[in-house]
Amino acid sequence: QVHLVESGGGLVQAGGSLRLSCVASGSSGSRMTWYRQAPGKQRELVATITSSGSTSYADSVKGRFTISRDNAKNTVYLQMNSLEPEDTAVYYCHTLLAQKNYWGQGTQVTVSS
Repeated sequence: QVHLVESGGGLVQAGGSLRLSCVASGSSGSRMTWYRQAPGKQRELVATITSSGSTSYADSVKGRFTISRDNAKNTVYLQMNSLEPEDTAVYYCHTLLAQKNYWGQGTQVTVSS
């Protein structure tokens, strides 16, 4: 069983920064992913990190967002810089373990212009 809890969202002006955290209790999958969902849009993948530290990003956030993890703390981070109004969304943490999907409750990020 996995329980994911996100934090760190908030309201920020365009060009600002936020750091999201996702703490996993219990086990966690080898791959941890941040997704986001804006109002009226489908949920989209933002960034992924494997247990070995390999990362991948959506084209829309490359060069602005950085995903990292602290395995000792069972925590995954998403550092978001140069935020744009288009980044406004609920951000979710996800992992897959034993063929089951686990999601956090989400944290709201709002970027004002």
